Amino acid sequence: MTTLVAKEHRIYTDTRSLKAYLLNNIKKNGGWVNAHMHGDRAFTIDYEGFEVYQTQTPIEKWDTLDRIKANMTEEDYYRHFSMGIERMIEQGVTAVGSFIDVDPIAEERAINAALRARSNYEKDITIKLVNQTLKGVIDKEARYWFDKGADKVDIIGGLPRRDLRDHGEGMDAVHMDVLLQTAKAQGKMVHVHVDQFNSKDEKETELVADKTIEHGMEGRVVAIHSISITAHDEAYRQMLYEKMLKAQMMVIACPFAWIDSPRREEQGPTRNAITPADELAKAGIPVAVGTDNIADYMLPFSDGDMWEELKLLITGCRYTDLDEAINIATKNGRMVLGLEPYARV
Repeated sequence: MTTLVAKEHRIYTDTRSLKAYLLNNIKKNGGWVNAHMHGDRAFTIDYEGFEVYQTQTPIEKWDTLDRIKANMTEEDYYRHFSMGIERMIEQGVTAVGSFIDVDPIAEERAINAALRARSNYEKDITIKLVNQTLKGVIDKEARYWFDKGADKVDIIGGLPRRDLRDHGEGMDAVHMDVLLQTAKAQGKMVHVHVDQFNSKDEKETELVADKTIEHGMEGRVVAIHSISITAHDEAYRQMLYEKMLKAQMMVIACPFAWIDSPRREEQGPTRNAITPADELAKAGIPVAVGTDNIADYMLPFSDGDMWEELKLLITGCRYTDLDEAINIATKNGRMVLGLEPYARV
């Protein structure tokens, strides 16, 4: 057994291996960038809570999370966020963007904890904070907490599907108007969860592109996930990519996040549940990579491993441009977080 382990170790550390090539060049390019995570909920799943993952849809879990959040103190949030950040530091992540729940349940406990942690780790890693709008922005109380969160974060966050579900047709567009108006007034970027359910019924990425142009926010808006793009035919996808280019949009792929999407009986293009990084990159749209949730009720088996995320993205998209894969893991991540390019010494 020792011999086999040693042999396997030599394979992965051999400078001629694909993994070594990628890891060495990621380090040369300034290190990993985790462009999207939910650090305030990191490592909150336990055996007793696993039933939630087994029995509930992601949308149902939006509200089930209230039970967990309601019982978390600011110190609890600080501890879990710090665990997530230390997981990043130990694998060479140099910058991270984390959504933080700021809503009627978490109130300001999570964001205050994240701000404290950012100060504590500022010499080790760059942290950009984003407000999670898990309750939407249209309900009066939800809007109150959205506004409070927007003042405290670096990037404005969105989830248009929430207001579409709660308030009906067209409210996802209103959600986008609120995000973009707020971000424009405050001079901030926007990160939006879109097209998460691998369905041809979703066209949220297109909505974001249209709204970005309408509000004059070109180059300031990032779509997170966008996996439903590949549920549409090639003609639609190419039209969408042209719109995204006009809007100067960027995309964050979180490969592990939706690989557990349920099977569907609908007819459509052959696809998986991974952001089409190959097509996006070919179209000239920057793609970054993130871990999304880490060992919580959304993704209990994710441990925040950046190599596993990149490996799954490369494999799932059959994406063989290794140099562009390095950009996805480094340069593009800094771009979507609004950071200056890494300057080699």
